[in-house]
Amino acid sequence: MKTNADLQNRVQNALQWEPLLNKEEIGVSVDDGIVTLTGFTDSYAKKVKAEETTKNILGVKAIVEKMEVKFGMNNAISDTQIAHEVVNAFQWNWEIPNDAIKVKVENGWVTLEGNLEWNYQRETANKIAGSLLGVHGLTNKISIKTELHDEIEKKAIEEAIASNWAINSDEITITVLDKKVTLSGIVHSLYQKHQAEKIVWSTPGVWFVENNLEVGFEN
Repeated sequence: MKTNADLQNRVQNALQWEPLLNKEEIGVSVDDGIVTLTGFTDSYAKKVKAEETTKNILGVKAIVEKMEVKFGMNNAISDTQIAHEVVNAFQWNWEIPNDAIKVKVENGWVTLEGNLEWNYQRETANKIAGSLLGVHGLTNKISIKTELHDEIEKKAIEEAIASNWAINSDEITITVLDKKVTLSGIVHSLYQKHQAEKIVWSTPGVWFVENNLEVGFEN
């Protein structure tokens, strides 16, 4: 059986190979597949990168994220400046419709609200805002409200998930109700769980995804 020490070592090695990260700034502890990340980074983008890197390690069931974003006094940026940077960045990105997203900044924490037609637009907005200097954290409340009225094709979702080499589709159940898709069953990593959800979000007509997939700890 893979031990906590084995998984801890693999997570630490993965973090070490990420050029954006400083392994010495990140603490890693493991308890039965649950990984806790602690420490400090000087940007929100680095914090997200550490989470994504950990998520992709086989055997990680969940992540408890306790990392903090801290800036030096010379890098302090006001909420007003951050808000302007976020709005300007959205205006220059062709994937995001003008004035579709409302931005709020409080103590360096950015909140995004509004409606978009596709999930990739929401992910793009998340990535843009999270990469800006001065951002301490981000809450994405953007909703997906596509104008497409086609019925969601359950079979198309099943085939798309089955064609992904990283996912064992035999252990996944898909339920479709109106504009909502629910995933249930077992996967073997957080990466597989999020990949399955990403595939669902790529399906025309989907407004909501409820991801109830459980991550089983492999022996």
